Amino acid sequence: MTALEAGSAVQRRVGGWYQRTTSRWCYVFLLPALVLTAMFTFYPMVMSWVYSTMDWAGFSNDMTFVGLGNYRELLGDHMFWSALGRSMIFVLVGTPLRVGLALVVAVILNRQVMRLSVAFRTLFFLPVMASASIIGVVMTFVLSPNNGPINTALAGTGLAGSPVEFLSDPKLAIWTALLVHTWKNFGITMIYWLAALQTVPAEYYEAARIDGAGWAGLVRHVTMPILLPFALIIIVLTAKENLQAFAIIQAMTQGGPYFSTQVMEIFIYRTAFAADEAGGVPRLGYASAAGCFFGTVTLLLALVQLWVARRVAETRRELGRARGDAG
Repeated sequence: MTALEAGSAVQRRVGGWYQRTTSRWCYVFLLPALVLTAMFTFYPMVMSWVYSTMDWAGFSNDMTFVGLGNYRELLGDHMFWSALGRSMIFVLVGTPLRVGLALVVAVILNRQVMRLSVAFRTLFFLPVMASASIIGVVMTFVLSPNNGPINTALAGTGLAGSPVEFLSDPKLAIWTALLVHTWKNFGITMIYWLAALQTVPAEYYEAARIDGAGWAGLVRHVTMPILLPFALIIIVLTAKENLQAFAIIQAMTQGGPYFSTQVMEIFIYRTAFAADEAGGVPRLGYASAAGCFFGTVTLLLALVQLWVARRVAETRRELGRARGDAG
């Protein structure tokens, strides 16, 4: 064996040892995160399914196995279906509202000629950084019928003859909560769109301008086709965020008035930890069944959205190949 071959063999042995050692240390450093994930994510998920088969208040040793009894009771529970419907309002109405408005604002702020663009981005993003509970408490004062700023402005301009009960009227409360939640999280969706807009090559805009396209034409024929795959991802993320409205609703209305803002998270919380007005005890087992049911519905919606995203991506690839063959 020559000196060169011997040196290469030593390098291979040293390199293999280094890679094995590095891999082992990577697993060692990942171990704490894996343990915490198992303790605070996977274990509660598994135990939720176990508790969903029990009749249990959560704070005693009196636990009775009922099998699918809690799920059968859910199917006939009007309060459960009403709460699920309100959560779907947040998804089906709040998602397109926030995604659409955020896209319009992002396209405007992405223009190079737009002055104070950074200042406006910061202004829109500030509510995202604030605590949802604080936002909820502040908005109860802002929307108050007793000298609240919004009602004062409506009365001063003559748009309302009497104070508007934004949070006390069962017909208005859910929509008010939806708008406040949309405003609070608007900035993060706008940032998603701004990040997606950065992927559009500047050369495409220049070529379109040479062809005589105006600003509207650039948006329609250059920006939107490229943003389509990102749009599906942003819709999924926004829909997921719209299902997490517990903190802001709890701070503003606590699910009232007359349960008109009780979404699924509020329903599960009340059932699990709060005794009802009739003197009933908390029902952690029944709440676990509601949580498992809601989680399954959410998972199915996510799978459908991912399937649609995959189909759209495949269609785009086919169109790209067709254009290439035509060229």
